[in-house]
Amino acid sequence: MDRDTVEHGVRMMMEGLGLDLTHEGLRDTPKRVAAMFADDFFAHIDADPGDALTTFFHADYDEMIALRGIPFHSVCEHHLLPFVGTASIVYIPKGGLVVGASKLARAVEIAASRPQLQERMTSQLADVLMEKLKPYGVLVRLEAEHLCMTLRGVKKPGSKLVTTAIRGILRTDPAARAEALRMV
Repeated sequence: MDRDTVEHGVRMMMEGLGLDLTHEGLRDTPKRVAAMFADDFFAHIDADPGDALTTFFHADYDEMIALRGIPFHSVCEHHLLPFVGTASIVYIPKGGLVVGASKLARAVEIAASRPQLQERMTSQLADVLMEKLKPYGVLVRLEAEHLCMTLRGVKKPGSKLVTTAIRGILRTDPAARAEALRMV
């Protein structure tokens, strides 16, 4: 990420809004926003969520595993406003191959660290989990409040968008799918 270019862009936007950039409270805002984008919102913009899925363990376990309520925040690519929510992941390990829970949370964090669509993020996570873990099946569920819908447009605070991506046996076996959905 080019912080200088981001800083310049923020400065231009503020000037376009007619703000006085010599005002004490606004003077360093372009620098602060560039730092926030680089260090917080888009810290992993060049990373692949699959990069987080590198520590595997072998366990004598072939039942569903769920990690629920993983907090995340991302930025809507349409309005560059945040959306904030939780992710839940269910998978059925194949061959006893499991991954640490923190690695699942890290994959969510990386996927969210770019201007994003919630629908795309949901599918990306499911696909990368299938690719890296090679499980019998995966279910990813995201639930988020989009500030572009809360603060502008229809102005409906509290509305939450829920998306799921279901792969493998969790998609094809109705009983397994129902159990996974109950888990999240």
